[in-house]
Amino acid sequence: MNNQQPPEIPKQSLGCLPYALGGASFIPLLGVPLGIIAIIWGLVTKKKGKRALILLGAGGIVFTVLVYGSLFYFAFVQRGGLYAGLYKQLAQTSLQSLVKEIEFFKLQHGAYPARLDELLPTAKDSFISVYDLTQVHLGSTNAPLYFYELQPDKQHYYLRSVGPDQIPFTPDDILPQFTPEEMSKMGLLTHKK
Repeated sequence: MNNQQPPEIPKQSLGCLPYALGGASFIPLLGVPLGIIAIIWGLVTKKKGKRALILLGAGGIVFTVLVYGSLFYFAFVQRGGLYAGLYKQLAQTSLQSLVKEIEFFKLQHGAYPARLDELLPTAKDSFISVYDLTQVHLGSTNAPLYFYELQPDKQHYYLRSVGPDQIPFTPDDILPQFTPEEMSKMGLLTHKK
């Protein structure tokens, strides 16, 4: 009798392509689809190294989720910190555009708007915003308007972002910036009389 067993054939390795695909799954945005392909490839193959390919694909997906999740958090959820200066610049630019829209409203209607929301029908056709960009929070359905107060003389008004404390005429307010010459031609007031 022959007690010899046939020699076991060694499993072939996966080669370079699947590992390159798994490594490419660490490229943000492309990581998810490439990671899914690497995981599926690892699940269906019978070759040596399939577990490493599955882990590589899963790691790429997790990396992409972490990168975009942290970008989303720092850009839209966290207040202060990294993007606080950008929100301030955006609000200031928005306020300057809004002043021009208020002045144009006066030219069209002969008077300044009594309330800022009177600009909404015309604002939807332009790129200006009447909403205080420093006060908009993720998931909020009612964003507050910029602080706007028409004076009793109907010839002057205050316009500002109230800042983090949400109280007008405090040091954290954000104001539109114009030269004194420009200010002399409009009804915008920046400081309380």
